[in-house]
Amino acid sequence: MADPAATLSGWLRRLLPQPCPGCGAQLGAERGLCPACRAGLRPRVDSHSPLRGRAQPHLITLGEYRGVHRRAVRALKFGGARDLAGVLGEALAAGVPQDWNVRAVVPVPLHASRQRQRGFNQAALLGSVVAVQLGVPCVDALIRTRATGQQAKQHAAQRDHMDGAFALRPGVLPPGAVLIVDDVLTTGATLNACQEVVLGSGVPEVYAAVVAR
Repeated sequence: MADPAATLSGWLRRLLPQPCPGCGAQLGAERGLCPACRAGLRPRVDSHSPLRGRAQPHLITLGEYRGVHRRAVRALKFGGARDLAGVLGEALAAGVPQDWNVRAVVPVPLHASRQRQRGFNQAALLGSVVAVQLGVPCVDALIRTRATGQQAKQHAAQRDHMDGAFALRPGVLPPGAVLIVDDVLTTGATLNACQEVVLGSGVPEVYAAVVAR
């Protein structure tokens, strides 16, 4: 069951004037972020991350997990600001190179118990927007088979071993490259586990997109 407090927060955001989650300025007709914070969402292609053993363009990110990026992610995940998914997802999609030839977007899933508690999966909201912008399907191809701790709240030595934490629904992905979408990249353990499962199904190439790292 969805958290009643989160549901109420979402309704209040629609009915009452809201400050920008990024800087605190009063929002006008725009939703999500103010124009100044939107202007700071500059997607870039990274060639170095824990997801690759060698330098190769493979990761889209809007910046480091601090400042506006951190506040926006937290407002989306914990503050009921689901309208942020549109702003952040559009920015991520704008950074995806055409020569990646992405044919499907796959969001990182939450465990069923956590999704019931939160009421939604922020990666799925982001992934849906990215997919629309790219003109490809957003496919719930991955299943989280066991609950794991929130990676961002733990020290590296304490983070859960992710082997076996994900499984792939058979026969749901179209042929071609896949873009995995999540909100934050920390050590890369979660995204690494996801891409290994997807690559193991015969997908030729896997890329990733996150709001912040």
